[in-house]
Amino acid sequence: MVGFSSQFSRRKFLLTAGASAASSVLLKGCLGNPPDTTNAPSETQQTPVANINPADAPETTQIKLGYIPIVEAAAMVIGREKGFFAKYGMTEVDVSKQANWASARDNVVIGSQGGGIDGGQWQMPMPHLISEGIITNGQKVPMFVLAQLITNGNGVAVAQIHQGKGLNLDISNAADYIKGFQSSNGRKFKAAHTFPNVNQDFWIRYWFAAGGIDPDSDIDLLAVPPAETVQGMRNGTMDAFSTGDPWPYRIVADKIGHMAALTAQIWKFHPEEYLAIRADWVEKHPKATKALLKGLMEAQQWCDKPENREELVQICAQRNYFNVPVAVLTPPYQGNYEMGDGQPAINDFKMGPLYWKDDIGNVSYPYKSHDLWFLTETLRWGFHDGKIKDIDQAKQIIDQVNREDLWREAAKEAGFDADIPTSTSRGVEKFFDGKTFDPENPQAYLDSLAIKRI
Repeated sequence: MVGFSSQFSRRKFLLTAGASAASSVLLKGCLGNPPDTTNAPSETQQTPVANINPADAPETTQIKLGYIPIVEAAAMVIGREKGFFAKYGMTEVDVSKQANWASARDNVVIGSQGGGIDGGQWQMPMPHLISEGIITNGQKVPMFVLAQLITNGNGVAVAQIHQGKGLNLDISNAADYIKGFQSSNGRKFKAAHTFPNVNQDFWIRYWFAAGGIDPDSDIDLLAVPPAETVQGMRNGTMDAFSTGDPWPYRIVADKIGHMAALTAQIWKFHPEEYLAIRADWVEKHPKATKALLKGLMEAQQWCDKPENREELVQICAQRNYFNVPVAVLTPPYQGNYEMGDGQPAINDFKMGPLYWKDDIGNVSYPYKSHDLWFLTETLRWGFHDGKIKDIDQAKQIIDQVNREDLWREAAKEAGFDADIPTSTSRGVEKFFDGKTFDPENPQAYLDSLAIKRI
């Protein structure tokens, strides 16, 4: 713990930690699931006897990882269920369902010893913001980013009432329609995401801004629970939604709306959600950290094999994990997306969730250049009242939080040398609207953007 549990109980923290801000983002789980602090073994779980060199034995066999029941969490679930964590000595990995992102944040501040979690799945840059105390009421809880969990798996959905209005990947021709929505409907065009100032907020902001829409003035952009958002799309009070799989399938299949774009179209093979753990846990358990990473890497490799996708769906769909019908999870794991609104369907395995490798390189490795993009976007939109002041400060935070060195060590020890990147940068990133992000010159990226706060 980082000087927290001795001062505050969990109850006090939940009452005092950013109460006014938290009230707007206390979301239900991405599929409407309640929190689940137990994780009973399922019929698929495999726990082989660990055959570990005593010198490499982890300091502990236990860790509690939080997750949100969406496809980003699948490799953690598979690591537990298929015995990949146990293979490296981590025989007691508790993969604990969180009610929402705010609950995950609060639980990692408390830590597992206080009834919370040691780390888990995160939208970016939550680990950096938690480390700096920016979204934890000033309470700094140092965290380490250890691996990227996934690429792809997200998109922007638009309500049925907007069919035929040009709200697809490029909305530049629909900008006047969106900006003029209030004059004809009595309210601004309203869009939602699941948590402010992180991944899904960034994706929909980029999409709007690329089409000439200022997400802070031309529309209402809010953090709203997914179930409430979808109901609003159904009854005509919500217009767009930044969402992750398997929501796109449900939205189109139930004729609630259409998919304007997949994030894989906005930014090909983009960074998505990450594994991050409290720094004090990692520093106390360096061997256990690398054992966990090795198990995660094997799980990610298993997840990417097409022949394993059917079993992956069967495992993740179970009640104690995602609690959704198999039919809902199957299409994205095949790379099949019905887009709606007269758009051609997408049938491409590589447009769906990928966990280990894509056409650019390794998915699991946590590139520092990707952390830099997330914090550059934080600067772009003027988030957090200037607590992150400039690119130099962003780089300093990344160097403290990103532990790609541990990923490299674990990959080498596990024999995955061929998949270890040669640089902490993936190089220049390209977006659908022609913009580029060069991590060697983030300011040039900011300067190229027409809509920004900085």
